[in-house]
This record gives sequence, structure tokens and C-alpha cells, in this order.
Amino acid sequence: MASKGGYALLCLENPLLDIQGQGDAAMLEKYGLKPNDAILAEEKHMGIYDDLLHNRDAKLIAGGAAQNTARGAQYILPPSSVLYIGCVGADSTADTLRSACDAAGLHTEYLIDEKQPTGRCGVVITGHDRSMVTHLAAANEYKLAHLTSPTIWPLVQQARIYYVGGFHLTVCVPAVMALAEEAAKEDKVFVLNLSAPFIPQFFKDPLDAVLPYCDYVIGNETEAAAYAESHGLETKDVGKIAEQIAGLRKVNGKRKRVVVITQGTEETLVQVQGEEMKGLKVHDVPKAEICDTTGAGDAFAGGFLAGLVEAKPLEEAVHMGQWLASLSIRELGPQYVNFSAPSRFHFSVDRLHMWLQISNSYMSLPAMNIALLTAHSTL
Repeated sequence: MASKGGYALLCLENPLLDIQGQGDAAMLEKYGLKPNDAILAEEKHMGIYDDLLHNRDAKLIAGGAAQNTARGAQYILPPSSVLYIGCVGADSTADTLRSACDAAGLHTEYLIDEKQPTGRCGVVITGHDRSMVTHLAAANEYKLAHLTSPTIWPLVQQARIYYVGGFHLTVCVPAVMALAEEAAKEDKVFVLNLSAPFIPQFFKDPLDAVLPYCDYVIGNETEAAAYAESHGLETKDVGKIAEQIAGLRKVNGKRKRVVVITQGTEETLVQVQGEEMKGLKVHDVPKAEICDTTGAGDAFAGGFLAGLVEAKPLEEAVHMGQWLASLSIRELGPQYVNFSAPSRFHFSVDRLHMWLQISNSYMSLPAMNIALLTAHSTL
């Protein structure tokens, strides 16, 4: 249940069941996949889901990029801070997704489609690479009428920040635009994730329609390169591409647009409209501790959004994103540490230490003792 003020953060995109398994070059070749990519499934890909389940010891994870992000943001924020919206089927898979989100404290308001099954995403992991093949199914049936219904629209009006994953530009552009226009009208924050190279490549028109409403744009270096190519920018310099996006026309002139581009282990680029670009160092994660990079970008967005909700300075919000991503890649798929009773205190100490690193400040010994006692009292 939301607080009296409603859910601070509203996320919209495509809920999916992630089916993740270890693959190899032969499997990639069989389905015509690149080692590190994200595509929509065609008929030739439909066998991959059973292949992963029966032959690759696949794990099932509540997924869809923005749902991963929403879970990540709620992981950091106080209870009942985040709402997630999308479309699922009337099946047990949807029940699995709902239960996983409930366990994470994430509130969902799914539109139920009676004809299509809940969507799936096959994830083929090879080393530190992952290739994602998405069959949207019910997720492709989301409708504006659900968003503007008497049940959902009041929740939209109560939220302070809207987050849309770019994948939804393949599904229901009117719903995306409704959120964008409401944000501009009411001076709320609208955040868009570019999500995958094929969004700027093949969904250029809807992307261009929504970008003027964006207060924040999140992407990675390959998505930025795809944007540059599809828009005829004569540069491959990621910083210059970010500058171009930041400088686009903006409907709500009350705040400058911010473009955040992640580059894996390289520094994260932050371009504020009309200002000098900044590069923020990524904290190293030992290779031995890296389990799976699937969803690292989703986790980054979750931490970053949590920082926006808490009105943190921009650089601190970026560091929050990097921190959550560093947790995620230590797990299989986009997951975060589960607070089991025996380990909660130790993890609280670890998290406190990380927050101190993020804020680049240090407590006095008495203050540290008080903080540790506070962490212990939450057990």
C-alpha cells in the first residue's frame, strides 16, 4: 500500500519472466545471436526458451528491464516508494512475477490480458556477456486506457518521478506520451532509458517524439552510438553524442536535461544541458566476484532513480547507481542481496561503509558506533 502521498516513483515498461542459462558459441550460432545484444524474438528464436529450460539449467527471475530497475530502486528506498505498471497474461507466470515483486516490496498494477501469455526473455550467458531474446506476448498488449483508468491515473498524479524503459516505445507510445506530457504540465521529473541499440535504430520516430519531454536520459555507449548513427551525427565520441542529446529542444524549461551514459568499467559520463561534461570513475569489482552482468544497467538505473527520489546531488545519485550495479553483478541475473536474518547486520555494516565511500565523508569514531548500533537495532 502506498503512503498517504502515493508512490514517489512510477515505472512503466514490459514485465517479463527472465529465463537465464549458460550458453556457448554453438548456441549463439544456432539462434543467430550476438554475444552481447538485446533483440525481439522472431519465429526462428521461439525454441530458445525450452532449450534454456531443459538443456542449460536455466534460472527463472522476475524481469523486464524497468521491472528490474523498479525492484532496485525499492531495494534502497523506504517501503511503498515505487509502483510498477505493465501488462501480463492470466497465468501462473504472472503470479510468479507478482510474488517476486511483493517479496521485494515493489507494488505492481498489471493490466491482465486474457489472450496472450506473460512475456519471456531468454538470456544466454557466455562468460561475462549476455544475449537477450524477448518474446513480449502479453507485454505487447499494454493499453493507454489502463494508465488513464480511475484506478491508475490517481497514482500517476501522486507520483513525483516517472521512469519509462525505452523498450516500451515498441509497445504503447500513447501511454509513454501521456506520462511525458503530464510530467511537463505538472513540473514532475520524466526519465527515459534508451534500453538497447535497436530502439534508436528502428524506433527513431517515437524516440524523437518523447525526447523533448525528458529531464533525464540514461543509456550506455552502444546505445549512444546507435543514436548517433540513426540521427546522422558525424561523431563516434560518446561525450559529444551525450552533449547533442542534452542540447535537444526541451518542453519543460524549468530544469536542464541531464544525459547519463554508462560505459561498463570505464567512467560514467554525465552531461548537463549547457554545462561541461563530467566523467565519474566506476568503483572496481574484482573479476573473481563477478557472477553475471545481466541487468547491470537496470540496477544502475534503479540506484540512480533512488538518488533522484531522495533529492541527492547528481554525482551522488550516479554513485548510488554504480553501487547497486556492483551488487547486481555479484548475483545471477539482476538480483540484489536478500536480507536473511543471520546476515542482515553484517550487510548493514557493509552498506553503511559503501554509503560513506559514496558521500566521500568519514564519521568520527563515536558517530560510527552510533550508526552501527542503529544498524544492529533493525535486526
